[in-house]
Amino acid sequence: MTAALPPTQTGTPTAPDTAPVPARRRRRRVLLGAGAALVALLGGYTVWSNTQPIRLTASIEIEASSDEVWQVLTDLSAYPRWNPFMTSSEVTSQGGRLEEGATLRNVMHDRTGDSVFNPELLTVEPGRELRWLGRMGPGWIADGEHRFVIEEIGDGRVRLTQSESFTGVAVPFFRGKLRADTLPQFRAMNEALARRAEAGTGAGGV
Repeated sequence: MTAALPPTQTGTPTAPDTAPVPARRRRRRVLLGAGAALVALLGGYTVWSNTQPIRLTASIEIEASSDEVWQVLTDLSAYPRWNPFMTSSEVTSQGGRLEEGATLRNVMHDRTGDSVFNPELLTVEPGRELRWLGRMGPGWIADGEHRFVIEEIGDGRVRLTQSESFTGVAVPFFRGKLRADTLPQFRAMNEALARRAEAGTGAGGV
């Protein structure tokens, strides 16, 4: 009986990697290091942009009581009739009440057009403060915390301060637009609200 011969190997042999092992390792370390540096850079920028807010503030003195200013500010259904900045605002959450935790639908207008936001109410303190938080995306892209603060300054006068703090990775790119387009609308709304409150046009007025 004849012993079986081993099979003949055919095909083209694979060319070996001619790069020295230390060189391949160095190349891998460089790529990993560059990737880690990029991740660290993006992470650092995200943290910085969320801890360095851009703030807009506009104040006005009004010859009216804090209750009268509050009535005009919180009569959302009347906004389309007088408000040049927030041309529409409504409570969209269940119950429809202006209370902490409720959700709004605000249409904001400036010279570039209209934008729609759905902020959550954080503070509803009659005669003193109304505050909400609006988010764009998951919460680190662009957030805006909007506040109205009413302060009595005597002699039947109050000071209304409208402000907003913007944070997020996209915010620094819009710094110029916010100051050029949004801040003038804060002032326009303050002035329109003052005229309405001083005229005694409260909730339910025209």
